[in-house]
Amino acid sequence: MRRLTGGNLLRYNYLSGPPEVRWENNSKKAFTRMANHFSALKRARQTERRTARNRSNTSRLRSALREMREALAKGDKAAAEQVFRKTSSALDKAIQKGVIHENTAARYKSRLNARLVGLK
Repeated sequence: MRRLTGGNLLRYNYLSGPPEVRWENNSKKAFTRMANHFSALKRARQTERRTARNRSNTSRLRSALREMREALAKGDKAAAEQVFRKTSSALDKAIQKGVIHENTAARYKSRLNARLVGLK
């Protein structure tokens, strides 16, 4: 049977904030409260993986939007059109992955396209 406690499982306690530290019989040895059930530990592992995945997807989208804004600021229309295609694709992927809502992506595309058309 697997043990529910261990040093490698302590990191799951920090997902919801700082640990609750209690002292054991006035000794200098402190212990933290941690998940006691297999299902709670599994849920903590799943949350950790999903959080990392969501951060990665959000970062990818923000990088694409930043590249587009930089291309528009430079003023080169041909280069900006190529970056716009990549940004539009990144927005569509973000919709599929649930990072942003479909209407939000449409609004981003519309505004970026309007800035692209206005570029001389």
